[in-house]
Amino acid sequence: MRALDLLVIAAYLVVIAAIGLRISGRQRSATDYFVSERNLSWWVVCFSVVATETSTLTVISVPGVAYLGAWGFVELGIGYMIGRTFVAFVMLPLYTRGDLVSAYQYLGLRFGPTLQGLASVTFLATRLLAEGVRLFAAAIPIALLLAGTGVQASYFEIIVVLAGITVAYTYAGGIRAVVWTDAIQMLLYVGGAILSIAILLGSTPWSGLGSAFAAGKLQVFDFHAHILTSPYAFVAAIFGGAVFTMASHGADQLMVQRILACKTLADGRKAMIGSAVVVTLQFALFSMVGTLLWLHWGGRTPTQLGLATPDQLFPEFIIRDLPPGVSGLLIAGILGATMGSLSSAINSMSNSTLTDLVHLFRRREYSDRTMLRVSRIATLVWGGALVGFASMFTRTDDPVVVLGLSITGYTYGALLGAFLLGLWIKRANQRDGAIAFMATLVSMAVIVLEVRIDGNALAFPWYVPIGAAITLLVGGLLSLSHAAAPPETMVLRTPRMEREREG
Repeated sequence: MRALDLLVIAAYLVVIAAIGLRISGRQRSATDYFVSERNLSWWVVCFSVVATETSTLTVISVPGVAYLGAWGFVELGIGYMIGRTFVAFVMLPLYTRGDLVSAYQYLGLRFGPTLQGLASVTFLATRLLAEGVRLFAAAIPIALLLAGTGVQASYFEIIVVLAGITVAYTYAGGIRAVVWTDAIQMLLYVGGAILSIAILLGSTPWSGLGSAFAAGKLQVFDFHAHILTSPYAFVAAIFGGAVFTMASHGADQLMVQRILACKTLADGRKAMIGSAVVVTLQFALFSMVGTLLWLHWGGRTPTQLGLATPDQLFPEFIIRDLPPGVSGLLIAGILGATMGSLSSAINSMSNSTLTDLVHLFRRREYSDRTMLRVSRIATLVWGGALVGFASMFTRTDDPVVVLGLSITGYTYGALLGAFLLGLWIKRANQRDGAIAFMATLVSMAVIVLEVRIDGNALAFPWYVPIGAAITLLVGGLLSLSHAAAPPETMVLRTPRMEREREG
């Protein structure tokens, strides 16, 4: 009977690749390849942003977190709303007032090429690690399903197949194919969550929800957890979540590139703030799945259920308790989440490679056709690199969603801090920014790896605020060691602004 599930999954993979190739159109330049000539509707960009940040980490890990605890990720989502509102009104105007296709072009305009290059390399390294975790996470339910049919496939083999299909339509279609397939895949996995809730409610008496509430399983705000070691403590979730999303959606090319494909600044703001609302609702959906699973299995631990980690709870329900065909549809939704984030990562990494490294340091002009060819070559290279990094993550004792968010904590503080340094400390120059950036990366490595509070690691929502504070402190102090630059040297000159001034 599980052959039907495999058929559904195979059909999904073929259809989504065909859709991506069909709607991609024909790219004429690297700008078209990366931001679709800025003509995408805000709502599809909003869905693409949500699909990009969701991935398998949310789909399989948030139910596991809610199963063992409560609805802490919904609380985190409220912090996201605050942070993305700041990004929409403070940071987006920096990108949309010129011909920028990369977030780090702003750093190049404000400080110089050195800091732009440092930020780009840091972004690329972060994406390799974070997307490696996401790609590995997608292999978990597929391996379980294949084992149930008697087929033994390694995580690496599954990863290669998923990455190969995703790279194919990303290579051919660019950002247009990425955004539209993201939107379709988001609808699929959200529909899977709603279907799971409906099935679980059908087998769970309503009185069970009362017992879940009494056990604290529906709790959103946690005022009692340790503020520094629990990511779901109220202050850590709201304040830390707000600053975290300021970095992830305001200083990470992965998200900024999507917003730059919108038609206007107003549309970009709608997509940015709308994504926070949608992702919070998603957190609630998948948290409800976790709570209902807790009722469904009588509160037994993952170990008692014969599972190695809480990340296997939702996949196990899909495979064990859903009818054939329906299981395949939900696993296709999980694959959609991963392929959406993976295609976005590959495209944005190619963009940053071209715009922040190749374009910045090239010694002569290249034709649009040549730059488009380089963009596609970079897509292939980064796709292969992500497969290699994903194979590194074969075992973890933590939920993969926490691991993925922790990885970004090493670098997000430095990235956000560099932007805020340029905005708030006018006398800071390139030397100040570069030294502060490197000092933050070193400091965060020590903090993340070594700092323990009562034997526990610092909660990941605090990584970005601490990193940004270090960058601002070091950069601000260094700026006092030299004379302030003349006001005219601090005026940002984008290509569009120069053309308008000359015309």
